[in-house]
Amino acid sequence: MLPTARPHAGALSRRRRSVDFPGEVIFNCGVSGRDRPDAGMEGDGQRPDPVAPPGQPQGEHLQLLLRRSREAKNCAYCPYSRFPVGAALLTAGGEIFSGCNVENACYSLGVCAERTAIQKAISEGHTSFRAMAITSDMGDHFIVPCGACRQVMREFGTDWDIYLTKADGTYIVKRLEELLPLSFGPEDLSKA
Repeated sequence: MLPTARPHAGALSRRRRSVDFPGEVIFNCGVSGRDRPDAGMEGDGQRPDPVAPPGQPQGEHLQLLLRRSREAKNCAYCPYSRFPVGAALLTAGGEIFSGCNVENACYSLGVCAERTAIQKAISEGHTSFRAMAITSDMGDHFIVPCGACRQVMREFGTDWDIYLTKADGTYIVKRLEELLPLSFGPEDLSKA
């Protein structure tokens, strides 16, 4: 069993459920605040938004990260699976990069939302991350990253938060090291 998620400031309510992760603390961030004009800067889709001081996202900054993942989901190109996913990645410098899944008729050439967000951040010079929010339309289930995405995330450390959401806006928080235990990373290459 995975350890219980840590509470974060800014959550509107929390409750216990045993649907996906028994014993987990579920946070309800609500989706009604997504269109608030004060929820953060709107990006042009090309540049990141500055959002938070050092530390983990809280309050309005967390709401912005969650909202940006929902907005990215709306841009997903998924004509084959019809399974849109959005991700928003918070860098150590406080900027957010979003990504969506992009499918291809040659199925193996598609890319997940999480890797799209990471690649956008890397292409802008960012390699240190604090958190990622992931969103889908799964209903009563939390979206979780695939194994390939977990390994790509791991390339940049294990000590950052992953916000796994449901369509209704509830979420749980996991450390990357919880999602990919006993992982292989860059530091392991020097052990050979």
